[in-house]
Amino acid sequence: MTMRNAAALPTAVPPDRAPAHTVAEPDPPPRRRAKDDRRVAWLFLLPVLVGFAVFYLYPTARGIWYSVTDYSLLNTPSFVGADNYTELAADTKFWDSLKVTVYYVVLNIGSQTLLALVVAALMHRLTRSTVLRATMLLPWLVPNVTVALIWMWLLDANLGFANHLLGLVGIDSLGYLNSPTWAMPSVALINTWAYTGYTALLLYAGMLQIPQHLYESAALDGAGELRMFGRITLPLLRPILALVLVVSLIGSFQIFDTVAVATKGGGPAGATRVIYYFIYEQAFRYFHMGYAAAAAMVLVLILGVLTFVQMRLLRASNSDLN
Repeated sequence: MTMRNAAALPTAVPPDRAPAHTVAEPDPPPRRRAKDDRRVAWLFLLPVLVGFAVFYLYPTARGIWYSVTDYSLLNTPSFVGADNYTELAADTKFWDSLKVTVYYVVLNIGSQTLLALVVAALMHRLTRSTVLRATMLLPWLVPNVTVALIWMWLLDANLGFANHLLGLVGIDSLGYLNSPTWAMPSVALINTWAYTGYTALLLYAGMLQIPQHLYESAALDGAGELRMFGRITLPLLRPILALVLVVSLIGSFQIFDTVAVATKGGGPAGATRVIYYFIYEQAFRYFHMGYAAAAAMVLVLILGVLTFVQMRLLRASNSDLN
C-alpha cells in the first residue's frame, strides 16, 4: 500500500475522543389533568340535599323557633324564651309519658332483639331459603294501623281468638289492651310481632359477612352451636347489632299509631300514653304548638344522647373482622 493510499484511509478515533452527538429526545406527551368528579357527585347528591333541607332542616329550624314561642295555630307566634321548657320540667304528664315510653322501649327492644337474634342464627346455620325470608318480611309490610286493628280483635276479651286459645288451656279471658297492667306489654308484643322479621333479616345479612371457615375450625375443635354463637357470631356481629339497636331505639321512641288505634289513645288510665301521643295531644287537641314543639326538641335531645352512648359503648365503627 502506498503512502498516498494510506493517507486516504479514515483513521480510527478513540472512543473517549469521539465527538458527543446528542440525540434529541421526543417531548413527553402532555399530562392529562385528573378528572374532577366532584361536580358530578354534587349533581347527583343535589336531589337528596334538597329533600333533606326541605323535609328535615327547615322543619327542624321552625320547630326550634316555635319551641320558644307561644304559637297556638290561632295567633301570631311571639317570643317567650325558655318558658315552654320551664313548664315542661314541672309537667307531671310529660314525665309520666316519658316513663311509659321508656318502659315500652325496654320491653320492645329486649323481646324484639332476642327473638331476631335467635331467628337469624337459625336461618344462618340451618336454612337459607329465600321463600322463608320473604315470608318473614310480610308482617313488616303491613301498615301499623292494620296490625293494631288485627291484634285489637285478636285480644278482645269476648270475641278474641287469642283469648279463646287461652281459655282452652284453662286461662281466664282478659281484655289485655284494656288492662292498666297488661296494656303496654300487649302493645310491645304487637310491635315485636310486626318488626322481628325485618330485624332478623338485618342481623342475618350481617351473619353472612362472617367467614365460614371460622365456624368450620371451631367445629373441628369440638365447639357446639351455642359456643360458636357466643364466641364467633356475637363478637363479629357487633357493628350490625349496634345499627339495629340504634334504629330500634329511635323507632320505639316514635311509637304512635299502634297506641292511638289499639288503646284508643293512651288508655287505660294513661298506661300507654307515650311521649309521641303527649306531643300530639298538646299540638292538635289543645293547640299548644309552641309547648308541643318544646317537648319534641327535648325528645330529639334525648334520642341524640342515647344514640351517641350506644354507638360508643358498642364500638360500632370497629369490626373484629379487620
